[in-house]
Amino acid sequence: MSEITMEDIGTNFRAVMRRFPAAVNVIVSNKDGVDHGMTATAVMSVSMDPPSLVICINNNTFLHEILLNQPNFSVNVLSAEQQHISNAFSGQVLPQERFKIGQWERHASGVLALEGALAKVVCKRMAAIPYSTHTLFIGKVIEAGVAEEQSPLLYENTQYCITQSQDNLNK
Repeated sequence: MSEITMEDIGTNFRAVMRRFPAAVNVIVSNKDGVDHGMTATAVMSVSMDPPSLVICINNNTFLHEILLNQPNFSVNVLSAEQQHISNAFSGQVLPQERFKIGQWERHASGVLALEGALAKVVCKRMAAIPYSTHTLFIGKVIEAGVAEEQSPLLYENTQYCITQSQDNLNK
């Protein structure tokens, strides 16, 4: 029997993780008056007391640098109709042009939040935990809202997938 290498484990794990459907989010913060955002799927709740979530950001991104220095960020959960926004924030549009796509509103904390998003959460960074190539940023929720009538934009196996809302399934 051949020995399993770390390379094999990494390859297999990448294949497994591609099959995990995840909500598509745009994470936004700013530095020195310049807004920046990127698409991310590594977002999850941490606690209800206090309400908090975690985002996982690659250490080599500009957003990572910003989040280490700016305490506030927004998580904007995209709806099925907002694939174009995901594409823009995934690198198809220059960073300085991204916020021209969609309607963005400045929150009292200073960060932009997407009007018309399926859900939006504004957080204050409470911890940054480095691990290997990424950092886990834990944010305490300072505001949250959801649009009940929309379906989420999901990403699975390197492509977008759209689910039907429960209302549509019951018709």
